[in-house]
Amino acid sequence: MTKPKPVERALAPGVSETAASQVFDELKRDLIRGRFAAGEKLAISALKAQYAVGLSPLREALNRLAAYGLLEQHNQRGFRVPPLSAGELEDIARLRVQLECMALTQAFQEGDAEWESQLLAAQHRLLRADKSPEQLEKWEQAHLQFHRTLLAPCGSHWLLRFIEQLHDQFDRYRRLAPGNPAIRARLDAQHGELVQLALERRIQDARWLLEEHIRLSWDVARGAC
Repeated sequence: MTKPKPVERALAPGVSETAASQVFDELKRDLIRGRFAAGEKLAISALKAQYAVGLSPLREALNRLAAYGLLEQHNQRGFRVPPLSAGELEDIARLRVQLECMALTQAFQEGDAEWESQLLAAQHRLLRADKSPEQLEKWEQAHLQFHRTLLAPCGSHWLLRFIEQLHDQFDRYRRLAPGNPAIRARLDAQHGELVQLALERRIQDARWLLEEHIRLSWDVARGAC
């Protein structure tokens, strides 16, 4: 007699959505920081155990990550980490320059005193963040928050959304690339320079500096390809 297969217990819609959102956030973070190798096929059973989640919310999270561009879906079933491509990285970097410089101009025009204080606070947290290996994730979050704060007043939800997605795609390359202390020191200094230009509302100088900032990061990220 054939033993019946176990039936997955249905969760209340709110519970399932919460679980899917949690595993989406965790898996997204792990994909960006290179926990999975480029080109690696993800095993559903291993992911269920690793993230302590049921099949339905896991599949929802995987589908969302595929739509976001951090996973590739094959034959409507399997999921694979996208390969690394110098051409794709160039496309991402060039789009970052265009969209972030546009957002920066709008942020400088719309930003108020409250934004200035938030930007100074974000810079302070970034300066105090420890970049030692065991604390690197905290620095990465402070770095992300600085760039979010810099562009926040631009007034376009969709523009910020596209920029966030490009940042995540770009950071997958950058975090897999070998470190470059000389470029890293210059990038760190540019954060303070961007803040000073923001306080003085020197839009054109800030655009040039932000473009250089992205291109220097691109030089580092190329090492992953």
